[in-house]
Amino acid sequence: MSLRSRLTAITSVAVAAVVVVVSLSCWWLMRGRLYQQLDARLRTDAVAAQQAATPAAAAAAMATATQPRADWRSGPAAPDVAVRFLDTAGIVVAQSAGAQVLGPVAPAAQEVSGSGQGAVLTDAGSDEHSYRVDTVARPGGAVEVARRTGGIAETLTGLGALLIGISLAGVAVAGLIGWTIARAGLSPVERLTTVIEEIARTQDVTAGIPVRGHDEIARLAVAFNGMLTALAGAKAAQRQLVEDAGHELRTPLTGLRNNIELLIHASQQAPHGRAMPAEDQTRLLADLGAQVAELSTLTGELIDLAADDANPEPFEQLALAGCVDAAVVRARIHWPSVVFDLDVLPATCAGQPAALERAVLNLLDNAAKWSPPGGVVRVVMSVNEAGDHADLVVGDDGPGIAEEDREKVFQRFYRAADARAMPGSGLGLAIVAKTVEAHHGSVHAARAESGGAELRIRLPLSASHRKTAAVS
Repeated sequence: MSLRSRLTAITSVAVAAVVVVVSLSCWWLMRGRLYQQLDARLRTDAVAAQQAATPAAAAAAMATATQPRADWRSGPAAPDVAVRFLDTAGIVVAQSAGAQVLGPVAPAAQEVSGSGQGAVLTDAGSDEHSYRVDTVARPGGAVEVARRTGGIAETLTGLGALLIGISLAGVAVAGLIGWTIARAGLSPVERLTTVIEEIARTQDVTAGIPVRGHDEIARLAVAFNGMLTALAGAKAAQRQLVEDAGHELRTPLTGLRNNIELLIHASQQAPHGRAMPAEDQTRLLADLGAQVAELSTLTGELIDLAADDANPEPFEQLALAGCVDAAVVRARIHWPSVVFDLDVLPATCAGQPAALERAVLNLLDNAAKWSPPGGVVRVVMSVNEAGDHADLVVGDDGPGIAEEDREKVFQRFYRAADARAMPGSGLGLAIVAKTVEAHHGSVHAARAESGGAELRIRLPLSASHRKTAAVS
């Protein structure tokens, strides 16, 4: 079933349930009221019948028409009012015309006639002739006054038929109203669905969804627009990454191909006495090794970027100093000719351990690459007085970063003019910036006091660290 059909069905069932409950309540209330009025009338008639000399006289005083009449369902004569006198044994000693239709005396009526006190209401007769009987004690026994309930039954039958008709009409009207309301209420959803289906068909994530009003549907449209904006940004970043990666991969692949073709040509010329000089062959093999290393580095960093985008590492509470220490250990293995001077204060933050360690290692690799042999890479991490953020500063003794390049070095594949002759892919600092942004921090480049580059990361600390700092 469609949503519109379900809403219509739910509305119809709910209204039908309410109508049925109300109709049954009305029917039972009317039945109780009618029998209450009949019982009150019987009480009055019974009091009058106590003073009557004969049942016939009592019946004549109670109704204007006491002659027996034929019932429309069966045919036997049945009076509207019947009176019987009982003795103390509960035996009928006198009765009005047609009173035999009441049948045997009820046990409760016999108790009243035997005790000579009290009163009781009972039902008598048959399915064709039903009566309501009031038995009241009188001197020497009791008197029974009975009135037909056929009129009440006919009234209740007519009322029931009327309520059933009203209920059916109400359910039909409710279904129509529910369908109309569902159609009107779901029309914004249908419009939104149509637009989304068109976007899915055309794959045009730049097409926005029109927002009307401020209701839930409008909020849903705003949420879809935000999702489309994020998706468009992701597709643009993916496309840019592929284009940049293709451009960056083209250079080392072209160099590899040229050098390999040159080696193949040299090997083909060797039988003819035109062998490549040993020093040229050594230099060519060294170039091949450097190009393979550059290609491996670029491929690894591209894989890291793709892995972070596809399956980001979960956040957890971690000791930031531990990530820095682990990165320094790895950097010392990679750059044995460089000295790493470490000054780190303890700090706790919510972050991704592997991503943060890789970001710090990228900073250290960048600093070590530009430092001369025996140079010092200074790693300092401090916490501000408020204890709400930590600053990690990595400085080197290299030539530094030109002022016009300081904002661009964190872009993917960007390499300054001085760095194009150096090994690298241009992705290391871009990964740092991406990781810091994911941790709601900031990163920027400056000039160190020694004249080299100084890269500073600022990360927010967790509430637990601020609480510990406040206690200490």
